[in-house]
Amino acid sequence: SSLKQQNCERLQTAKDEDEDVADPIDDREIFDLIRSINDPEHPLSLEELNVVEQVRVRVDDQENTVGVEFTPTIPHCSMATLIGLSIKVKLLRSLPERFKIDVHITPGMHTSEDAVNKQLADKERVAAALENSQLLEVVNQCLISNARTS
Repeated sequence: SSLKQQNCERLQTAKDEDEDVADPIDDREIFDLIRSINDPEHPLSLEELNVVEQVRVRVDDQENTVGVEFTPTIPHCSMATLIGLSIKVKLLRSLPERFKIDVHITPGMHTSEDAVNKQLADKERVAAALENSQLLEVVNQCLISNARTS
């Protein structure tokens, strides 16, 4: 699937195309963007670990909203915030700016669900996290490593 690899490497082009074409974005398209993100602790993608599933993606193109629920592999997963951040960054980089992106944990699936969701919903905290070069490096690894391995 060389097309998928292209999407990973050429985020700008995909984004440019999206903005020129009035092509409504659907759940499948969002799922395709995030399914190949790598888990920070496993050599597997979020789709392979069932952390993300298409049924947990909600898109309203008219309202410019994208919602993604993700399910950490274990209820006390210490990487939950990082995984959510990776999903959010991928979508922020890939989608037109008009979209409001909501990434949160599937209800009842994590012991610190509220705290993690609060962090992911807080624009300033997300921006601050992405200014942390070490954290950004880890996020970028989650986003690119799959292109090399597949």
